[in-house]
Amino acid sequence: MQALEVTDLTVAYQDKPVLWDIDLDVPEGILMAIVGPNGAGKTTLIKSILGLIKPAAGNVLIYGKSYAAQRHMVGYVPQRGSVDWDFPTSVLDVVMMGRYGELGWFKRPSARDRKLAYDALEKVGMQEYAQRQISQLSGGQQQRTFLARALVQDAKLYFMDEPFQGVDATTERAIIEILQNLREQGKTVIAVHHDLQTVQEYFDWVTLLNVRRIASGPVSEAFSSENLRRAYGGRIAFLKEEKAAGD
Repeated sequence: MQALEVTDLTVAYQDKPVLWDIDLDVPEGILMAIVGPNGAGKTTLIKSILGLIKPAAGNVLIYGKSYAAQRHMVGYVPQRGSVDWDFPTSVLDVVMMGRYGELGWFKRPSARDRKLAYDALEKVGMQEYAQRQISQLSGGQQQRTFLARALVQDAKLYFMDEPFQGVDATTERAIIEILQNLREQGKTVIAVHHDLQTVQEYFDWVTLLNVRRIASGPVSEAFSSENLRRAYGGRIAFLKEEKAAGD
């Protein structure tokens, strides 16, 4: 069974297509990058899969069923810039929000829920910051906090919108290790990614997008010079050539 199946997905804003007739099959247990130029529809694709944007047409299945039926199996890390970091709450409270899918909004967290939250913070190196207000965090610490919130859900399919954006090299290495560990556990991670130089190092699958799906599959097959040019135009020609020259 596929972790994700997207069929004929079209999204339009004021009659202008942002995504057009997208078909996508994502197998279980892979780490997949979604790449494409600015305005390609990468974030829109994730949000429409999660029901945050209503598509004009198309169908989405998570492990063979609708997202509404499988919501408990899905974790989501939004773009850091889309979050109100001045909201007066602690790191632990943010992570505990990841348990509300299990708890419901009106049931008090148990000792087990708190332990799971602390365990998730430990995995991302943020346990000592549990009581700190989120407004006092650096960009990398904010990203680690939201990653912990997703981890505490114990999902099977994770969507992450630019998880490496605005973080330092140490945090980036820590995040990719966590994502690779999730893959080793049989979980599936789909991440919007902007650094083409690290696609081959970090991911085993890739989807190239520019309003339409250009290509999707194993990095060794889909991440080709031809597909990159189709997605980005001639501006991307230097990438493969420079890499070959450095080999």
